[in-house]
Amino acid sequence: MPVPWTRLSQGSEYLIVLASIIMLGWGLLGFLEYFTGLAPLMPLQNPTFPAGTQTIHWILITASGAAFLAGYVLRWRATPIVMLVVFTALATMCAIQTFDMLENPDRYRNFVQECVTYTIISIYLFRSKRMQDRFGRVTIQTPGRSVPRHV
Repeated sequence: MPVPWTRLSQGSEYLIVLASIIMLGWGLLGFLEYFTGLAPLMPLQNPTFPAGTQTIHWILITASGAAFLAGYVLRWRATPIVMLVVFTALATMCAIQTFDMLENPDRYRNFVQECVTYTIISIYLFRSKRMQDRFGRVTIQTPGRSVPRHV
């Protein structure tokens, strides 16, 4: 029954593309408001975040959308690795915000959901045949190390 798995994988791919478009748009709107004060859809700035934190917040959100979309369109082999780095930075920023700045009662649940989402997407980017066909198989080779032979 490969057809349902193929459709699920294709749906996952399109969902990640859609999420990346949303992240890029959200980040750009966040920067627009941050620099001009204009909030075309709704206010996006969090008054509990210091200015530097807010800047890094918008850089990471914009970078996550832009990096995936550029890598996806260009079939850039390093895309899964770049996304893992960006997701790690986003999760770190979210942890700082969750434990030091946010006050809403759902903040811990939201933090866990965000981290689980990053983990699932990362596994999909590295392990799915569909993503390996798009980006190539990601391998890490260390120069100067040899693989031990079993005699």
